[in-house]
Amino acid sequence: MIFVLGGTSDSLIISDWLTEKGLDFSLSVATDYGETLANQHAKKVFCGRLSKTEMLAKWQIENVTAVIDATHPFATIVSETAMEACLEAAIPYVRFERTSEQAENTFLVANIEEACTTAKKLGERIFLTTGSKNLPEFVERLTGKHLIARMLPVSDVIRSAENLGLVADQLIGMKGPFTKDANKTQLEMTQADVLITKESGKQGGFQEKLAAAAELNIPVVVIRRKILNYPIEINHVTELPEILTQWEVY
Repeated sequence: MIFVLGGTSDSLIISDWLTEKGLDFSLSVATDYGETLANQHAKKVFCGRLSKTEMLAKWQIENVTAVIDATHPFATIVSETAMEACLEAAIPYVRFERTSEQAENTFLVANIEEACTTAKKLGERIFLTTGSKNLPEFVERLTGKHLIARMLPVSDVIRSAENLGLVADQLIGMKGPFTKDANKTQLEMTQADVLITKESGKQGGFQEKLAAAAELNIPVVVIRRKILNYPIEINHVTELPEILTQWEVY
């Protein structure tokens, strides 16, 4: 069986392809929301976070013969754990990595600390499209600035933002990815001075954010993804047949 590490739109596309080809697979996600989406694209879905030991035990029980890592570009801990587990269990691993895109009008930084330091110098109203996971750190580091946070329209997520002190006019609960025009409208409506985002690639709507900000002459602070040394990396689902054929699972 193929084990797909998911939680992204990429993993859903891969799941649809595996289903179309009649291949046996399980899709793993980390959140309840991810599980809801996953159930629409896979018959076997696992929801939860796994340590290396738990991965190895689960893979042995389910007779996993290959792992496709299609987690978020910033979920590097999961990728590192999966690579270690695959190496230990002698299970082939392939990383589905979104291609990076860059443009002018951007300030490239390595982490949240650098992003906040840079954004402080660029404006007072800061539009965050970095999700809810790291929101507490942004709130702590950007004291005195007016934050606008865009996040999934899930009650627990919104409530956690409110618990950090954010109020209604600072929260946008919507599911992406967003078009350039949608991003532009939101930036205009919130009167944003600067946009902070992650280098999430095409599927994450990265280019559309940059294009919208460029039209409004709004600077963009981009948190770059951590570069991992993947044993095998592909960037499109059309590359899967060759890889899986080599592994004799297709």
